[in-house]
Amino acid sequence: MDDLTLVLLVGSLAVFVGAVVQGSVGFGMGLVAAPVLTLLDPSLMPGAIQVTNMTLPLFTLAVEWRRVDWRGLGFAVLGRLPGSVIGAAIVVYISIHHLGIFVGAMVLVAVILTARAVSLPRNGFTITSAGFVSGITGTATGIGGPPIALVYQTAKGPEIRATLAMFFFLSAAQSLVILALVGHLPARALGAGAVLVLPMIAGFLVSGPLRRYLDGGKVRIAVLVVAAVSAVVLVGQSLAGA
Repeated sequence: MDDLTLVLLVGSLAVFVGAVVQGSVGFGMGLVAAPVLTLLDPSLMPGAIQVTNMTLPLFTLAVEWRRVDWRGLGFAVLGRLPGSVIGAAIVVYISIHHLGIFVGAMVLVAVILTARAVSLPRNGFTITSAGFVSGITGTATGIGGPPIALVYQTAKGPEIRATLAMFFFLSAAQSLVILALVGHLPARALGAGAVLVLPMIAGFLVSGPLRRYLDGGKVRIAVLVVAAVSAVVLVGQSLAGA
C-alpha cells in the first residue's frame, strides 16, 4: 500500500464523518476532515478539502434550497470576497499557525458568550463580518463554517443548512479559483478531492435521521457544540504545525 492510498483511506473516513456532521447541522466538514488531511499530507491542502466543500452543499440544496436566506447570503458573500484574497495571501506568504490560534480563540469566546444567552444580532454588519472571517480561514485552512454558523444559530435548522450550503458552495468555488491563480492548487490535490467525493456522498445519506432529530429543537445546541469543537481543532492543528 503506497502513501497516497493510505492517505485516501484514512481521509475517506474523516470525510465520511464530516459529511454526517455537516449534513445534519449545516457545517462541520472542514473541522473533521481538514486537520486529518493536513496531518496525513499537507500538499493536498487546502485544495482537496475545497473540492468536497464545493460538492457537498449541492446535496443539501437539492433538498432544502427554498429555505436559503438570500439577503443574508448576499452580505456574507460580500464579506467573503476580500477575506478570500487575504486567506490566499496567508497561504502564499504567511504561516497559518498564528492565524489558526487567533481565530480558534475568538470562536471559543463567541461560543461561550452565545451559550450564556448573549445573542448575536443577525444584520448586514454581522453577516458581512462573519463572511469576511470565514473567507480568511476557509481559504487558508479549509475551516470556514463557525463564523457564519454562529450568526445563524437562532434560525431554524432548514434555513441554517440551506443558507450555509449556498454560501459554502460559492465560497469553495471562489477559493479554488483563487488558489489556482496563486499557484497553490496542484492536480494531485484535485484528484484526491474527487476521490473523497464518494465517502462524502455516503456521509450525507447517513445524516438524514440525525437531521430530523436535530430539527426537533436541538439545532442551536448542535451548532454551538460543533463550533466549539471546530475552534479547538483549529487551535490544536495550528499548535501542532507551529
